[in-house]
This record gives sequence, structure tokens and C-alpha cells, in this order.
Amino acid sequence: MKPFVLADADYTLSFVKSAGPGGQNVNKLATAAQLRFDLARNTSLSESAKARLRVIAGRRLTDAGEILIIARDHRTQEGNRREALDRLHAMIAAARVEPKVRRATKPTRASKEKRLSGKARDTRVKQLRGRVRNHD
Repeated sequence: MKPFVLADADYTLSFVKSAGPGGQNVNKLATAAQLRFDLARNTSLSESAKARLRVIAGRRLTDAGEILIIARDHRTQEGNRREALDRLHAMIAAARVEPKVRRATKPTRASKEKRLSGKARDTRVKQLRGRVRNHD
């Protein structure tokens, strides 16, 4: 699988005031990063990857078809910007992995015999737990 390159035109990044860490600057500076990734207009992802990304995004997906990621764990805009982009990259990487197709198989003869012998052993054990009879 070729590496995915995220173009600058694929997302918009804005900064808003944050309730997270920031000390005295928390009420003065806009450090929380809001990243919007327009999934509908993106052309570099396949339709199946987009469908998987919609599922992975969950409640982060807006009605307009954008993925909204808000990062506010760092005190700086740069730290929050990097965190938001890292989260988006992780989501896209997970969505690009195609799930393996499960093929139904039949149990082998040995596994059937092993299962039946185990059931027989359990039956014997449970019979031995019964009341002891006096054979006079």
C-alpha cells in the first residue's frame, strides 16, 4: 500500500479559545485547534476507504460530511495543530486497511474427534460426581 499524502487543500485548520491548559494565557489566546477534513470532496481516498473512515469517525462526522477534530491538550497552537493532524492521519491509516475476507472452513476430522472425546470425558466426570451407591 502506497503512503497517503494529505494535501493542504484537503483540510482547514482554525484556532479557538480553549478550556484546556494554558495558565494565564487560557483566556487571552486561541490555542485549541479545530481541524475540518472534507470527506465528500476528497479524491485521494477510495470509496471503500471513505466508507470505513465514516464509521471510524463516528460522532466526529458532521452533517455536512466533514470530520471535525478538536485538539486542546497542549498549551501552544503548534502542539495542538500537530496533535489534530496526527489524529487525522491515524484515522485515515486505519481506514485504508482493508479487512480480510473471512472464508468459511469445515472442522477437520481430528478436531471433531477431539471435541467428542472431551465431551465424553466431561460426561464421565459428571457421572462420578453423583451419589455413591452401596452395592451389597
